[in-house]
Amino acid sequence: MRPLWFVALLSLILSLMAAPASAHEVRPGYLELKQTAPATFSVTWKQPILGERILRLQPIFPAECTAGRETAAQVGAALIRRFELACPLGTGEIRIAGLERSLTDVFLRIERVDGSVTAHVLRPAAPSLDLARPAGAPLAAYVRIGIEHILLGWDHLLFVTGLVLLVRPRQLIAAASSFTLAHSVTLSLATLGHVSLPSAPVEITIALSILLVALEALRRRAGHEDLSARFPWLIAFGFGLIHGFGFAGALSEIGLPEGAQAWALLLFNVGVELGQLALIAGLLAAGLALKRLRLAAFEPALRVCAYVVGIAGAYWSIERTAALFQIG
Repeated sequence: MRPLWFVALLSLILSLMAAPASAHEVRPGYLELKQTAPATFSVTWKQPILGERILRLQPIFPAECTAGRETAAQVGAALIRRFELACPLGTGEIRIAGLERSLTDVFLRIERVDGSVTAHVLRPAAPSLDLARPAGAPLAAYVRIGIEHILLGWDHLLFVTGLVLLVRPRQLIAAASSFTLAHSVTLSLATLGHVSLPSAPVEITIALSILLVALEALRRRAGHEDLSARFPWLIAFGFGLIHGFGFAGALSEIGLPEGAQAWALLLFNVGVELGQLALIAGLLAAGLALKRLRLAAFEPALRVCAYVVGIAGAYWSIERTAALFQIG
């Protein structure tokens, strides 16, 4: 038998992926400035929170601007700060200090009394906006947020990984399509305000879905043909409905741009699908390459992957349930 180096390496990689206590690493910020007088703006700043840690991001305005008294409140996974800003915002720049050291984006929206709107996306590589220059349209950034939510959101990433481990290649298209259809429906309904579920039970159920799909993958590899193995599109569709509410949580942190809600929602969903397809293609390509090498460790490696996915799901299930009931 050849050395089991591949099993150990893949186990280490997936364990590191599953390590973060907070499964959603990408939390966009949102900075909105509404003009209420010629030289006065009402400012709303949504600052992302990861677990117990508030991202150290701070909006910096032109030197002539003066901020008034501030109010702050935590709502969900964001600290919302509101204050008045005295300045015309005609020249200079708006910058987010600390953004260059993060993995997130900040959506900036400036609405003036004449009805004109400036919308821009500030990124780690470009954390400032020159007010004298026209801003680019932010809609395309929703594709990027969708891709990042899959590739950097560990819970959705691990669920899709578990689904690939469970499903036979000839069934994968049907399963992936069912997952896509289901989460698209609930994502749209939740984001547009037609359906609402508390975030804590949704996050617990998502964690349980990771655990279940891993257990089913292990049972299939052991030779058991359960309903989920014969009709994987059923489990993909059912849990896809729940994952759609999880995707909606990412959008709820920033909201949708006025007058372009449908386009932003569509582009975010396109980004989610691109990220999901890239992940599936990468996993299948890696599996095919390793299978052609005829490694004796190939089948044990698949079981190790399923165990790591299941352990991550079990850990998050316990952690989120404990947080819900404030155990410990």
